[in-house]
Amino acid sequence: MWRGPVVQARKDAVNAVKWKIFSMHAKLISVAATKWWDIDGNPTLFAAVHAAKKAWVPNDNIERAIKKGTWEDKTAVQIHEIVYEWYAPGGVAIMVSTLTDNKNRTVSNIRHIFTKYGWNMWETWAVSWMFHRKWVIFIDPTKYDYETIEELVFETNAEDIVNEDTYIKIITSIEDFHNVEKFFEEKSIEFIDSKIDFIPENDIEIDEFDKALKFTKMIEAFNEDEDVNIVSSNEIININLQKEVDEFIEKNTFRT
Repeated sequence: MWRGPVVQARKDAVNAVKWKIFSMHAKLISVAATKWWDIDGNPTLFAAVHAAKKAWVPNDNIERAIKKGTWEDKTAVQIHEIVYEWYAPGGVAIMVSTLTDNKNRTVSNIRHIFTKYGWNMWETWAVSWMFHRKWVIFIDPTKYDYETIEELVFETNAEDIVNEDTYIKIITSIEDFHNVEKFFEEKSIEFIDSKIDFIPENDIEIDEFDKALKFTKMIEAFNEDEDVNIVSSNEIININLQKEVDEFIEKNTFRT
């Protein structure tokens, strides 16, 4: 049987993900470049360019993004960083950081997702006071012993290390990230991922299936939006409950 449409759909999906990754890195670089053009004197820009290169973003894309941020490109549309905040019943807080060239489109999309899953956006600073912007490194615990990684962390300027069910998480300031990353690379320690995130001061557990399902679907919707850069929250879902939710979503997702 001819599988053309299915194959094309999969290619389109892969290309869409790749496009969003490249686009988001370019936006991050542009926003960082507006603060100061010199990479060596701008830790945020340095980190943004470094992350883009690790994601295989072409150098031409990076150079264009810097020119947009510094207004060297006179035709460039300004990129705005907007953070939306929300409290869920039970005290779960969420922050959605967006990078957009169209504020009206973005606020409409974000409000639609919040409303679809039963909650409304709050004003700025509603929950952001309990989050801190950090760089986070993720390491596979099946490859490296936690105690070994912990000992190495003590030799760096990293601020914290957390042992989760599926990864070891190292938290560092944006300014110290590159030195911490370089230290681990010299020790031949591989990362699952590294990214900027908002770290909460406290955690709230979600222990009901329906609430966990709704929350997970909402996070998926945010991550699929073209303007969403970071989705951070202070929820904790038990690994077994999350597995149950993920299996339910997989079973009830239509695939072409």
